[in-house]
Amino acid sequence: MPRRVVIDSGETEDDCLPEPVPVVLTPEEDNVLRPKTMSEMIGQRKVFERLEISIRAAKKRKEPLGHILLDGPPGLGKTTFATCIPRELGVSIQIGNGATLKSPKDVVPYLTNAAEGSILFIDEIHRMQKSVEEFLYPAMEDFRIDLTLGEGVNARTMNIPLKPFTLIGATTRSGLISAPLRDRFQLREHLDFYSIDELAQIVRRNAGKLNIRIDDDAAYEIAFRSRGTPRLANNRLRWVRDYADAQANGAISLAVALEALEMQGIDKLGLDPQDRKYLETMLRVFQGGPVGIEAVAHTMCADTGTLEDEVEPFLLISELVIRTPKGRCLTEKGYRHLGTVPAAAGNNGSPLPLSEY
Repeated sequence: MPRRVVIDSGETEDDCLPEPVPVVLTPEEDNVLRPKTMSEMIGQRKVFERLEISIRAAKKRKEPLGHILLDGPPGLGKTTFATCIPRELGVSIQIGNGATLKSPKDVVPYLTNAAEGSILFIDEIHRMQKSVEEFLYPAMEDFRIDLTLGEGVNARTMNIPLKPFTLIGATTRSGLISAPLRDRFQLREHLDFYSIDELAQIVRRNAGKLNIRIDDDAAYEIAFRSRGTPRLANNRLRWVRDYADAQANGAISLAVALEALEMQGIDKLGLDPQDRKYLETMLRVFQGGPVGIEAVAHTMCADTGTLEDEVEPFLLISELVIRTPKGRCLTEKGYRHLGTVPAAAGNNGSPLPLSEY
């Protein structure tokens, strides 16, 4: 049911303002733009086709689906796949996070409560402790867990059988998952960045869910500046919608979209202020590289993991930055995006503005 929220203006009766108008938040407004079924999903077609075959086969054999590991940069649909799969199978789902699973006792309730054929989804699975990973080995392979009761000479081991279930793990850093755990996933799928056409289709569909009219060229502009990521496309769309409601007539034209995105600091390649700060730090402080990620992170007062997981993937795929054995380096395209040329073109080894090239 829609959630009803009353917005209070904060004025007194003396101001003779009308009473606050209740605003009904639709499910879409309440952060439910995510597709409900796999057939509604746009993009990642190869992954979709492989998962669909596995789901159909599991349903035909009336067996649990094999364990699945989904990896890729943030915002590409790992959680969406994980929540759509149980709907396709008609089973229940439990959701946990690797960061909260500190010891085996933290994962026991999930395992013992799992119904037959159900899904256990662990997001950020690479953040689980090693002891939890090892505890999951027999649960994933033999559907049992081994509990130790007591201490010392009085300790005894109890084997508890589990109902067959499917574990779906999602991670942005699959390299941090130990090889024994990684090998226990029968299906491993990597999610890649979306094309502009796919993102534009997502923007147009979600604009309809948000009851806002949007021109095709505006949808393409938002998609072009969304760094190949549906989550960012949805965030950009929400912001442009707010801008259109406040500054325009409520419809999103190309001009309105451009004004809104420029106000938010999103440039023509979709880079936000943090992305540009990363590039500018490499150029200004380290003369374009090579430089290690730790040095850049410390100079920016940023977290190394944030730069590796959120900033670098798109800069690398956009060929603005390359990673070499000696460190990160700006490419010629990266220099030109910043309005300079490589240091080799300068008289004293420093970058030159394009106007002096």
